[in-house]
Amino acid sequence: MGKKKPILRNMGGCLKDCVPATILSPVTISLEALLEVFIPLLMATIVDGGLYRAEEFKLKPFFSAALIADRNRFVITVGCIMILAALFSFAFGCLSARFSAVASMGFAANLRAKLLKKIQSFSFANTDRFTPASLVMRCTSDVNSMQSSFQELIRNMVRAPMMMIFAIIMSFSIDSQLAWIFVVCLPVLFVTIALIVSTGRRRFKLVLGRYDDLNARVREGLIAQREVKAFVREDFEKERFTKTNHQLRIAQVNSEKIFMLSGPIQMLTMWLCTVVILYVGGSNIIFGRSSLQAGELISIVTYTGQVINALSMVSFMVLNLARTAESLKRINEVLDEETDIRDGEGDFPVADGSVRFENVSFSYTGDPNNLALEHIDLDIASGETVGVIGGTGEGKSTLVSLIPRFYDPIAGRVLVGGRDVKDYRLHALRQGVSMVLQNGSLFSGTIAENLRWSDENAADGELRAACAAACADEFIDKMPQGYDTVLGQGGVNLSGGQKQRLRIARALLKKPKILILDDCTSAVDNATDIRIRAALRHALPGATKIIIAQRIASVMDADRIVVLSHGCVADVGSHDELMERCSIYRDIYDSQQKGREEKAGEAYAR
Repeated sequence: MGKKKPILRNMGGCLKDCVPATILSPVTISLEALLEVFIPLLMATIVDGGLYRAEEFKLKPFFSAALIADRNRFVITVGCIMILAALFSFAFGCLSARFSAVASMGFAANLRAKLLKKIQSFSFANTDRFTPASLVMRCTSDVNSMQSSFQELIRNMVRAPMMMIFAIIMSFSIDSQLAWIFVVCLPVLFVTIALIVSTGRRRFKLVLGRYDDLNARVREGLIAQREVKAFVREDFEKERFTKTNHQLRIAQVNSEKIFMLSGPIQMLTMWLCTVVILYVGGSNIIFGRSSLQAGELISIVTYTGQVINALSMVSFMVLNLARTAESLKRINEVLDEETDIRDGEGDFPVADGSVRFENVSFSYTGDPNNLALEHIDLDIASGETVGVIGGTGEGKSTLVSLIPRFYDPIAGRVLVGGRDVKDYRLHALRQGVSMVLQNGSLFSGTIAENLRWSDENAADGELRAACAAACADEFIDKMPQGYDTVLGQGGVNLSGGQKQRLRIARALLKKPKILILDDCTSAVDNATDIRIRAALRHALPGATKIIIAQRIASVMDADRIVVLSHGCVADVGSHDELMERCSIYRDIYDSQQKGREEKAGEAYAR
């Protein structure tokens, strides 16, 4: 069995910038607790020394005989001291609350930044091991849970024990017999809390899993709302959401009802202790069995409440920490994840656009018996335009994803610019490669801001040139705000073809050594596709262009075309060469030609 890792192992560095507040919060709350414990003693002094005029009472040595003799002056003086103690206690409590808020918010902000940095370092394989919905929950809900617990920890986990210790000491100094009554009850409460925590922690772990499911369901429904409406599946989605929501509610109820037992148990214990203390203490006073005064009895009852309340606060914190422990475990799972792809040691840019695959094999699962690519050998010269074609699931996108190291092969190696991609720093490698995905993303903001993702310093003229090459200028110029047009999230106010053309323009603006176009004109019409391909022949002179396409027409004028079949390179050559010797390529071409002829015949018949 491996050595158990410390649960706080990844929290180092999250307290930077907030160490002073983290220290000052428990210091000020300790002063608040000390003053709060002192107040019942002052109250007993007023009752015994001022109202009942007892011969002996607590704090008598601290007052002059003349002051004690004047009842009204004595009561007013001690009352003013109580008010000052209460005001200072309030002030220290407010300061502690502020310090704890500053410290906990700084801690949470640093933890979120640490999580995001870790997630950004993930390869696609790492990300595949977590669902996006789960990662969102870990960066939001779980971090919020950590923030709340940390804030309570640096305040109440200091205040409560100090309050308990001070109150017990004061009770024993007044009457040890009565103090033992509530001290004996404390182990009962401790055992009760331990049983509740052990049971509730397992249930809360299930709650977090249900939250992940609910988040995934909501996220999926929002992203796919067009499909939901198009297929009239609103009722089906509502039913799925209702089922997931119901499962979360049941898990929450089962979790909370065990935690809710702690409050009634603590209140029952406190009132039982109070009744017993009043009975025993009152009997001792009435029958003169001790020197206990009425004010001192009242103060012991107050201290009993303070001790039970402090223990209640501790139990609440323990229960809350039991919940937070599951959130911390989920956060640690992300921070402990070993990144599959790491920076190389070489600090150099991509020299040219040459690409070479040397006996490359790849599996998404890492299983050599379940390969997506198998023994790929391919040389692409710098500046060459290469098409990649094949059926769905043949490994076209997988092949090009190895170039910028979105994944690493399980065998063989990939060279870019004459160097193994593993030798590059990821930033340098990916700076030299620009990739346009079929289902890539646009972001909230203006068109110009989206384009400048590639080059934040790009001039307006460069934006226009890139958009002209991608045939995006024709619809941008028609918009009232032009390049300042604000796009919704994901570019919802654009058509599929318009989004694809913007993504192509964004990739061109990067001026990469290698441009990869992954079926990125599937949503544009043939005429626009032809214009884009003609523009790309002249755009980025000297850059290598790798074009993945379903339509042979999109790649037939490439220098060479790679035909993939079952994860292997079936053939490589020009369009004419492949038409002569490659049956797979010829079958694809014939099927597409036949499809076009059938469509033309149907149009003619109409």
